[in-house]
This record gives sequence, structure tokens and C-alpha cells, in this order.
Amino acid sequence: MTTPTQGQDPAAAPRVSVATPPTPRSAGTPSAPPSTRSWLRKWRRTTQPTPPDLSDGITARSEHRMSLLDRNPFQIGFFLTIGALAAFGLVQTVISLKTVVVLVLLSLAIALGLNPIVEWFHHRGVRRGVAVLLVALAVISVLVLAGWALVPVISEQVNRLLVQAPGYLENLRQNPQIAALDAQYGIIGKAVTYLASGELLSGLFGGLVGAGQVVASTVSSVIIATVLTLYFLATLPTIKEVIYQVAPASRRPRVKYLANEMFKRVGGYVSGLFIVVLIAMSVAYLFLNIVGLTQYALALTVVVGMFAFVPLVGTTISMIIVSIVAFSTSPTTGLITLIFFLAYQQFDAYFIQPRIFSHSVQIPAVLVMLAAISGGLLLGFVGAVLAIPTTAALLLLYREVLLPHLDRT
Repeated sequence: MTTPTQGQDPAAAPRVSVATPPTPRSAGTPSAPPSTRSWLRKWRRTTQPTPPDLSDGITARSEHRMSLLDRNPFQIGFFLTIGALAAFGLVQTVISLKTVVVLVLLSLAIALGLNPIVEWFHHRGVRRGVAVLLVALAVISVLVLAGWALVPVISEQVNRLLVQAPGYLENLRQNPQIAALDAQYGIIGKAVTYLASGELLSGLFGGLVGAGQVVASTVSSVIIATVLTLYFLATLPTIKEVIYQVAPASRRPRVKYLANEMFKRVGGYVSGLFIVVLIAMSVAYLFLNIVGLTQYALALTVVVGMFAFVPLVGTTISMIIVSIVAFSTSPTTGLITLIFFLAYQQFDAYFIQPRIFSHSVQIPAVLVMLAAISGGLLLGFVGAVLAIPTTAALLLLYREVLLPHLDRT
């Protein structure tokens, strides 16, 4: 810094700028933008449009819905054709695999029916695989022993019944009313000629080749159903867990409850059906031996057991067959047999089955009739057996899922 000399005006002295030391700046403090650019940035920031609100965009998109009339007709026709072809192909595939689907459903139903016995062993400390093996060996042993003991006797009695059937039909002419009907229409004569010609056995399966095909198909179906039943019985907990995992986590407890209820109803119906059939066969065998039809008791008992699996009409058909054999032997025996089976049919319908199926199948009688008829028309004997538990499961879904949903809406 300089000072004015002596005799010199301080105002006239030249001004010397003093350099001030720079102010130290921290490393994190940015330098101020040039003044020539600050106003430009401010102008750009204020003139740019603001982004639209997210809710406004969603509302606008939801309100803007394209009508079907606004679409290209060729595009609509193309997608409709692809959907129709895919649906038709899926239906044709299911129809082609109908036998496999029926075997799978039947095996699953039998596995659900045998599962309570496996669970009983499992709860008492037996491993599930060992319990399944014990139940399978027990069932197979019973079937083999029953076939070994019953097949020769049943074959002999059926052959004897077919040989003596024409004579039994001739005895029916002793009744004046039946004789009058036969004289007018010739029913008994035609039946005797048909039985004596041997066309009955050949016409049942279409001759020797047809009988061989039926036997081969039946044996293969039994083997496949047995293997599938054992597989389902061994892996039933895993199958249930897979079904549960398909549902969302929030709804999984509800789906688990509904699935367990459906499995319980199907298995309970199959288990109860076996009990009903066993009771019917035992009662029929005892009655036929008491009434004097000992020589045909075993064969007719098997007929009663086979038709007992068919809901509603099965007991009526077996009653007619057994009564015809009894009437051909003696009118008194036939009348007693008819009255007994009519009484047992009512006892079975109003006492035995309600107590056995009270917890497993809870459906109205009208739905039972419609389900049995529809299942029989669609899939035959197996369809009639599976129709009732399937209807019970659908009715459970109707009560537990559809009705609460309709009440909430």
C-alpha cells in the first residue's frame, strides 16, 4: 500500500487497487452459475408443461374404452375362429381320452375310499408306504380268494340256470293269465327258442372275437385302475398339497377347507357304497338259502351285489331277476321273494343308506335321481357310480362359494 508524498493532494493521488486475498471455498460448494444463463434456465423451467397426474391418466385410460364396433371385422373374425377351433380341439381330445379320464376318476375315487383305512394305520405309528402296502395286499388277497372260491361255483350255477331256463319258462304257462298272454303274443315260445338256440351268449359280446376283445379290455382296464389306485393312495398327501399350492396365499386356507371337504365326501360315499353292497349280498345269500334256492344262491347273490352299485334302479333290476328265477321254481317262492326284496329295498333306502351316507353325501333325492340317470347315460355303470359324489362336491361349491359371493354382491 503506497502513501501520498509531502505537498501532494491526497485526492489527486492515483488510486491503487489492493488485491484482496480470495475467500477460501469448501470443496462441496458449487460455483454460482453465470448471470447470463440463470435467467434462461429459470425461463425454461417456468415455461415447460408439468407432467400429468397419475390418477388422471388412469381415469382417462379407463374412460376411453374401445367398442367392439370400432375394431376391424377381420380381426374379430380371426380371433373368434381361433377360439372356436381351440375349444373344439380341446373337446375332441377329452372325448378321445374318455376311457383314460374315467379310469383316472374311478381310481381316485377308490383311493379316497380306501384312504381312511390307510390313515387309521398311519395314526398308529405305521409309515404311510407300509400302510398302503398292507391295505393293497389285503384287498388283492380278498379279491383273489373270492374269485378262486366263487368263480367255479358261479359258472356252474349260471350254466345250470341257462340250461334249465326253458323249462322254467314252460312252467310259467301254468298260470292262466300268463298262458292267455302267451297264446295271444307267443312270448314264452319265442323266449324258449332264443335260449335254446344259444344265440344269447354269442350275441352278448359279438361272438368269439368280440368276447376276446371284451376280456382283454376288461383285464387291461383292471390292471391300469389298480396301478393308478395304488399310486393315488401312496401320494395322496402330495397331490393335496399340489392342489393347495395352486390357490393364492390369501385364499389358501379356504381352498384347503373346500378341497378336504370334497375329498371327504367322495371317499365317504365310496366307502359307504362298499358297506351297502356287502350288507345287500349277505342278506340276499341268507334269504335265498332259507327260501329254498340254494343251488342258485351264490350266483344270484353276485347279481344282487353287482346291481347294488347302481343307484336307484340297481336294486329294482336285481329284484326282478331274482323274482323271475323264484317264480319259475314255485309261485309261492316267487311271491315270497318278491315281497322280501320289496321290503328290503324300502329298508335299504330309508334306514341303511341314510345312516351310512348322512355325513358324506348331503344332497336332495331329486338331484340323486338326476345325477344317477345322467351319469349312467354318459359313462354307463362307472358314470352312475361317480355321478352322486361329483354332484355332492358341486353342491358343496355352490353352497360355500357361489352363494356367499352372490350375497356380497
